[in-house]
Amino acid sequence: MNELDFSGKTVLVVGGSSGIGNGIAQSFRQRGAEVHVWGTRPNAESYGDSADSHLEGLHYAQVDVSDADLIEATVVPFTRLDVLIQAQGTVLYDRQEFLTDGFKKVLDINLTSLMVCAQKFFELLKESRGTMITVSSAAAFHSTRGNPAYNSSKTGAFGLTRTLGEAWARDGIRVNGIAPGLVETKLTRVTTENPKRLEGALRAIPLGRLGTPQDMANVALFLASPLAGYMLGQTLLVDGGMLLA
Repeated sequence: MNELDFSGKTVLVVGGSSGIGNGIAQSFRQRGAEVHVWGTRPNAESYGDSADSHLEGLHYAQVDVSDADLIEATVVPFTRLDVLIQAQGTVLYDRQEFLTDGFKKVLDINLTSLMVCAQKFFELLKESRGTMITVSSAAAFHSTRGNPAYNSSKTGAFGLTRTLGEAWARDGIRVNGIAPGLVETKLTRVTTENPKRLEGALRAIPLGRLGTPQDMANVALFLASPLAGYMLGQTLLVDGGMLLA
């Protein structure tokens, strides 16, 4: 028996068009799952200019998760869902998150949409006795001085994962999460493309390298598999040891 074989399973990755979410989506596809992804651009072809978007073999839909009404109104092309991955996320720099509009925008995408999507797919996950995995951040465990909204939203995702894990366990749904450290994606380019910042960041990571979307995907596969069948409400810190010090 191969516990990491997802043949016959249906997976939805919200935020699966690029970065960590895209790495997770492709990993499930490579292990036999039918994988659907939600992104922000009109169609899959719109990502041709993005180096961290690989949408071949995935079913794509444009859904603006900053709008709860749009999430609720979205008609999905599947009647079964085994795994829901919530990898949507954004961050604003230049102190935009200290302003009310910027703060609310980040919270709507990074936290409120998690609950809206969770509730939208609750019945399907209950029917399949499926699993939901949230992608928060190592920021949930430490301060991020310039990004109060990002930090608040990721800390909130950590709490939501625990709470829904307990609340939905009796419905047969396992809820867990992943908290990535510094992973090279478009959201982290402010660090990874600045040599001085990158050097400082790597010094703080005991494993001496950035994380990759595949590193995060490996943990998602584990959490969605029978290998994690007795894990509930946990958020696994996947940061190369960055927060050990």
